[in-house]
Amino acid sequence: MKIESLTLKPERMQVEGIYYVTDDENKKRFVQIDLEKHGDIVEDILDSLIIASRKGEESYPIEEVMQEFKARGNLDKYV
Repeated sequence: MKIESLTLKPERMQVEGIYYVTDDENKKRFVQIDLEKHGDIVEDILDSLIIASRKGEESYPIEEVMQEFKARGNLDKYV
């Protein structure tokens, strides 16, 4: 999809500091968020996206990870 131009467009029922960026067909494509006002929420959203993207990855019991750090002498660096 080729986007010719984007427009920053405030919505009627908008939260202050959040703007939608629309394409030529007036479809919402991106969100611009004032980090000074909503930075904590943005961090939470990004954390959720990272968690969701790792859903299928293999996981390890914390005890196993701690033993590995201890065996390498790295436990004090990370805990």
